[in-house]
Amino acid sequence: MKETVYIIGHKNPDSDSICSAIAYAEYKNGNGDVNAIPVRLGPINRETKFILDYFGVEAPMLLETVRLSVEDLDFDKIAPVSPDISHRMALEIMKRNNLNSLPVVDENEQLCGIVTISDIISSYIDVWDNGILGKSGTTIDNIIDTLSAEAIVIPENRKPLCGKILVLAMDPKTMIEYLEENDIVICGNRKDVQEIAIKNSISLMIVTGNVKIDEDIIKLAEEKGVTLISTPHDTFTASRLITQSIPISQVMTKENIVTFTLDDLVDNVKDKMSQTRYRSYPVIDDNNNNRVVGLISRYHLISSMKKKVILVDHNERSQSVDGLEECEILEIIDHHRIADVYTGHPIYFRNEPVGSTSTIIASIMFESGRRPSKKIAGILAAAIISDTLLFKSPTSTNTDKMMLERLARIADLNVEEFAMEMFKAGTSLADKTPEQLLNQDFKVFNINENKVGIAQVYTMDLESLKDLKPDLISVMEERRKSQGYATFILMLTDIFNEASEMVVVGEYKELIADAFGKTIENNSFYAAGVLSRKKQVVPPITTAIINMEEMQM
Repeated sequence: MKETVYIIGHKNPDSDSICSAIAYAEYKNGNGDVNAIPVRLGPINRETKFILDYFGVEAPMLLETVRLSVEDLDFDKIAPVSPDISHRMALEIMKRNNLNSLPVVDENEQLCGIVTISDIISSYIDVWDNGILGKSGTTIDNIIDTLSAEAIVIPENRKPLCGKILVLAMDPKTMIEYLEENDIVICGNRKDVQEIAIKNSISLMIVTGNVKIDEDIIKLAEEKGVTLISTPHDTFTASRLITQSIPISQVMTKENIVTFTLDDLVDNVKDKMSQTRYRSYPVIDDNNNNRVVGLISRYHLISSMKKKVILVDHNERSQSVDGLEECEILEIIDHHRIADVYTGHPIYFRNEPVGSTSTIIASIMFESGRRPSKKIAGILAAAIISDTLLFKSPTSTNTDKMMLERLARIADLNVEEFAMEMFKAGTSLADKTPEQLLNQDFKVFNINENKVGIAQVYTMDLESLKDLKPDLISVMEERRKSQGYATFILMLTDIFNEASEMVVVGEYKELIADAFGKTIENNSFYAAGVLSRKKQVVPPITTAIINMEEMQM
């Protein structure tokens, strides 16, 4: 079976993050050695939606965490059983599946108990009541199955199996003293004993040794409404086995059952197991009418495997998926600064100073002799256009241009016309709240142990955002305090005028403005020619903060 590998872009994904993940997943799947699944860590923005819709590509599934959950474990996928099945049947199921427990469900497929081998064994040790079979409410089917018996007479209006169990190995006269109505009797081939028992209104006769039963006895049983069965076992064996026909409902645990769902995180499961002493725990699918899907034990936690991931368009932990430290990182494909993602072993790490991760992904495909499909070529081309702002961004390189030309030919794409449509769709801010604007392209950077949040909003008209600025500043300040950012920066980027209004709250406001040779007023300053967060914003503020803190030492 192919191992599953998740291809993951950064949080608050942009078009490059989404498109590069989709394209690299197709490339890895084409190699045939893994099951690569592209995922996203946040909602699709308008620009990316336009791209995916334009080329008819499905958006990746949302992945909130890569921490191991119960669903990721190879727990016992055992079907639950009915509370009416016999002890013997339960033991056979456990033996066949190498289990020590079974989940039990009612007629509505809802968990109603759990039965263990210990429960059943204990019941055998404690059986001293010859009326236990009647009290248990077992069925004739359970008895027949347990004794490997053949039904000889099953009356329509048969007597209830509510009496005591008797082995008729005594003188007929003495036997009468013990017989009571609805008793269950085990006997051999003595016709006189059989006749007396039936005439005394017993409910069930079990004839041992697989002997032939006289027609007179069969007829009498039919007349008296007595159930008559024949077992190949001898009397001793039959008398020992019959209690195994008791339904498991009599011994199963019904209260205070500890369960887990498929979504429960393994860390939480470990904690809960450490507080209990059970060997196995039912697993519930709460997304499917709380159906029982199996059992989990401590063994399954010990033998669990880490999820495998490939990171694209980022290599910074704060920008990556929750639980990354618990994963096995196989590869990183990126075009940003090298940050703080650590691995336990050498990996394939491809980092190039180009304008888009999609440029690198396309290069990998062509280098291996693979030609991307028309759809994949299209989304890669669109991502390059997006990340380079159609080569207006200073991060753009000749490599990006050459790759875009090659991809556009495969996708049959008019670059200029498509870019105008895409930017128009992506920069539409209609009905966007301040919270939504700040979330659509937001990244956190750790600069000399300071958390700096930088959001970027692209527009074709800065003036249209003028009235929103007070609300944006208010939300930025609130978020800065609640999430522990030293500084929160918002880049309002005018694509066609090639400039950004820098809105800054928190510490280092004046310092950051000075790094651009500007003076801050009303929490903002205008920076002509500044389009790239990665190349034009992060480096100068990093240098400014480090230099200031070194001077203070």
